[in-house]
Amino acid sequence: MWTGLSRGTERLVFEGRVPEAVAERMRAPAQAGDFSFPVKYGYCAVAETEAGERVFALQPHQEAFNAPRAALCPLPEGLPPRRAVLAANMETALNALWDSGAGPGDRIAVVGGGVVGLLVAHLCAGLPGAEVCLIDRDPARAGTARALGLAFALPEAAPREADIVFHASASAAGLALALSLAGEEAAIVELSWYGTDPVAAPLGLAFHARRLRLVASQVGAVAASRRPRWSHRRRLAKALDLLRDDRLDALLTEEVAFEALPTALARLLAPGAPGLCTVIRY
Repeated sequence: MWTGLSRGTERLVFEGRVPEAVAERMRAPAQAGDFSFPVKYGYCAVAETEAGERVFALQPHQEAFNAPRAALCPLPEGLPPRRAVLAANMETALNALWDSGAGPGDRIAVVGGGVVGLLVAHLCAGLPGAEVCLIDRDPARAGTARALGLAFALPEAAPREADIVFHASASAAGLALALSLAGEEAAIVELSWYGTDPVAAPLGLAFHARRLRLVASQVGAVAASRRPRWSHRRRLAKALDLLRDDRLDALLTEEVAFEALPTALARLLAPGAPGLCTVIRY
């Protein structure tokens, strides 16, 4: 029915910037072929089975597929199939929240207003008493933040002394900003994946004096705090459940027919391309 274009990761694949050292780890669950592009890639598919059941699956962009029953996660009641393409990104955001240890009342900064950053901020805003601010250099992200009920700031006006900072801008400037916003002994949760790009992290300055912690978060493994009890499937089912909020349709900013995807892909994955999540219509 639909697939979602996961812009950050798929751009790295499209541009041939998947490091050889982690190529096996970065394979999509149902990938066909090897890096780099062209390769059958993707992991945000919403489909209808032959029996008429609507499901989410970690499958590439394609018109049909065969998959084991265990690899299909039924959509919960009340979740529109089009919005369900955000499930993989919501899983990433949920895992990051667990990795961060954020709690009620925390002052939380999220640097980077892409899909993952917005979903992280959205989840954090559900913590009682949490003060959450989304920070992005693009003023257009303010409207999306407003649609989700989030505070927004440009980098120069970002609130400091945060208890938790999430970084999701995939840029060295964003990482430097995230480090500067953290309060004493705070944690900076790094969600960006840079592929083969080297990234300068300003760990001089006050990084050691303020005893900051830089925490890597990646969706491939369930966060350590939940791992003994949560399977990948349980986490995915919860991510789908968390998408039952009509405001999250604001993250779906363009729709492209599958037949048009070959000619549209270069534009959609270009650096600085406008919009958020592109949904592919079948």
